[in-house]
Amino acid sequence: MSKFGELIDAQVPVLIDFFTEWHEQSISMNETIRHVAAAMGDKARVIKIDVDKNKELAEALRIKGLPTFMIYKNGQMVWRQSGEFDANTLITLIQEQSS
Repeated sequence: MSKFGELIDAQVPVLIDFFTEWHEQSISMNETIRHVAAAMGDKARVIKIDVDKNKELAEALRIKGLPTFMIYKNGQMVWRQSGEFDANTLITLIQEQSS
């Protein structure tokens, strides 16, 4: 949990993708997440967290649906939603937190 605090405590927005290796929608979002990370460069941090390997964190954050995305800014959650998104939507959401 303390490592999670370090991950989200950044000056730039942090997009977190909570996923599993076996969940079809999670797998289908992999390329989209890579595209978002490439497009944002150093203007944002993009992190994938496998809920099967981080059960305690997933429970603490009440992750129910997959994939679940969260955006943090300066350690505070500013957006959260489950489901599939296209890259442009995620990029726009991140950019809204950059200003």
